[in-house]
Amino acid sequence: MAKESSFDVVSTVDMQEVDNAFQQARKELSQRYDLKDSGAEIALDKAKGTLTVTAPADFVAGQVIDVMGSKLIKRGIELSAVKWGDPQPASGDGVRRVATIVDGIDKETAGKINKDIKAQKLKCKVTIEGDKLRVSSPSRDTLQEVIAFLKGQDYGQPLQYVNYR
Repeated sequence: MAKESSFDVVSTVDMQEVDNAFQQARKELSQRYDLKDSGAEIALDKAKGTLTVTAPADFVAGQVIDVMGSKLIKRGIELSAVKWGDPQPASGDGVRRVATIVDGIDKETAGKINKDIKAQKLKCKVTIEGDKLRVSSPSRDTLQEVIAFLKGQDYGQPLQYVNYR
């Protein structure tokens, strides 16, 4: 019997890179002429994995989110890893938008990925292990096909393929 090969499907975000992007965005907010004195603020809670934008108007909040998005992209973080919530009223006719940073694959998404892989009828086994999936098969070619298939799908969050052995 041939030894089985496997890889893990994970969804992780480097919080240090998020922090670096946050610092750059905060600096740009203090220097950009159209946002300098607008009263817009951005905050990062690394422990909870949330970004909070507070602005005097929804339009200004959108501009701040665009600035933050551009800094995240430059740092190599996909925007699908950041889920922005709906605008909430804040003090003084302001607007607050909170974003959560996706870390790990939730059960619903893991089940959908598992179902999609099984629908491909490839000779592989998928195991859900907490917030990651392990795909194993005796054939490395099959594993390459699974990775290629998953790269072509959109699950609303970035996926990485690690521990390929």
